[in-house]
Amino acid sequence: MSDSPATVDLRSDTLTRPTEAMRRAMATAEVGDDVFGEDPTVNQLQERCAALLGKEAALFVPSGTMANLLAFLSQTHPGETIILHEDAHPYNYEAGNVAMVGGLLTRTLAGELGILDRDSIFPYVIRTSDHHFSETSVIALENTTNRGGGNIYPIETLRDIRALADENGIKVHCDGARLFNAVVETGHSAADFAQYCDTISFCFSKGLGAPVGSIIAGSADTINAAHRFRKMLGGGMRQAGFLAAAALHALDHHIDRLAEDHRRAREFRAGLEGLPGASFPMPSPTNIVLFDVKDVAAFMGKIQEQGVLMIPMGQRRIRAVFHLDIDDEGLIRAIEACKSAFGS
Repeated sequence: MSDSPATVDLRSDTLTRPTEAMRRAMATAEVGDDVFGEDPTVNQLQERCAALLGKEAALFVPSGTMANLLAFLSQTHPGETIILHEDAHPYNYEAGNVAMVGGLLTRTLAGELGILDRDSIFPYVIRTSDHHFSETSVIALENTTNRGGGNIYPIETLRDIRALADENGIKVHCDGARLFNAVVETGHSAADFAQYCDTISFCFSKGLGAPVGSIIAGSADTINAAHRFRKMLGGGMRQAGFLAAAALHALDHHIDRLAEDHRRAREFRAGLEGLPGASFPMPSPTNIVLFDVKDVAAFMGKIQEQGVLMIPMGQRRIRAVFHLDIDDEGLIRAIEACKSAFGS
């Protein structure tokens, strides 16, 4: 048996494994057939999430990718346009599903830290009876921003975008995959953020530490439509209560602890700032740290030799994500591996 230390895996917060307490909750879950709407644990989760987000209804789905797609399918018609940030997850990392499945155009816009605002969106909103044009049907936001370094939408910005959407009769969707990182960091509730969105989703399988699943919430009519599209896409899961039990455990036990991930991310960044060859392109307020190096491949090779994994985000950029399975010992090992790679 190898005596080498365990890998410190900072590639993503999707890499968390269920805790022993979560496994016990899963093992004892009451289940039924969710496709028939008869899984009591799934129903409990959906009701709780709807209330948590201040929405009429919610739907448990296999992934954040499906949650985003269902939001678009249930609030658009083929040939319409959705507005997103150019770094948005649905545009960059969801296999072109909005085009292939939804038949939708995308208008991508720039904005600092992955964040859009009213002024940047306004010129590109199209509402017209002229059949030459594809009308705008949804503004899609991401909170926190992945390629924006885990940064958070200000409540005032969301309020202004909501007003713009209302003035033009269009919808707002929030990809809140890491919504609770924003909640913990700001002190705002999930409903505070969600009130400005027609639909909002979040992942259980990222910082909350569950093995599978996301939620999408909105009006009863929208979630009814989303339910049909979930079935159409093969997302109906039968005795899904085992997974819902993990999600409920995460809501009970893994939200407040996200502050520990944020602390470790700050300490990691502080340990690297000032090192020759390291630069930080944006703030790191939550659990994601983006930093730039001169040679990504060489740097990645050096830290991997020391049992530390991160992920490249471009020709110079690297992402480190702190999560449930990274303790202070892992933090120290990551800092030391990076210092060694920088030759310090």
